[in-house]
Amino acid sequence: MKVVLQRVASASVSVDGALVSSIGKGYLLLVGLEEKDDEETVLKMAAKVAGLRVFEDENGKTNLSLIQVGGSILSISQFTLLADASNGNRPSFIKAMRPPLSEELYHRFNQEISKFGYEVKEGIFGADMHVNLINEGPFTLVLDSKELFK
Repeated sequence: MKVVLQRVASASVSVDGALVSSIGKGYLLLVGLEEKDDEETVLKMAAKVAGLRVFEDENGKTNLSLIQVGGSILSISQFTLLADASNGNRPSFIKAMRPPLSEELYHRFNQEISKFGYEVKEGIFGADMHVNLINEGPFTLVLDSKELFK
């Protein structure tokens, strides 16, 4: 499982020109599930995301959590995070989990984060989405379950 976390001042997602979801201060999450991922992976990643402290305190240190700054989350499914571009010029997505299990685990991930007290908004799974954001910092983390949960 891979999650790209971007600290944002605001973010939104639209499908076919219609606004689907938007947030103010918070996290934009791009979420990719791999064939080998399971519910345990999803639960661990949700806890990791929920516990991160990436907002600045009064001393300018990244010491505050999303809950402490009153932020929200916009979560977008993105199977392309599992692309393998090691051979040739056309990426392979063979490692990406296929629906319907990927959709089920994506929603489970978002539900689990909300249990920590966060408002979690979503894009539309499998849709061609337009995502807009104002990156704050910029502050971007790439979280990979293979590295985090050895």
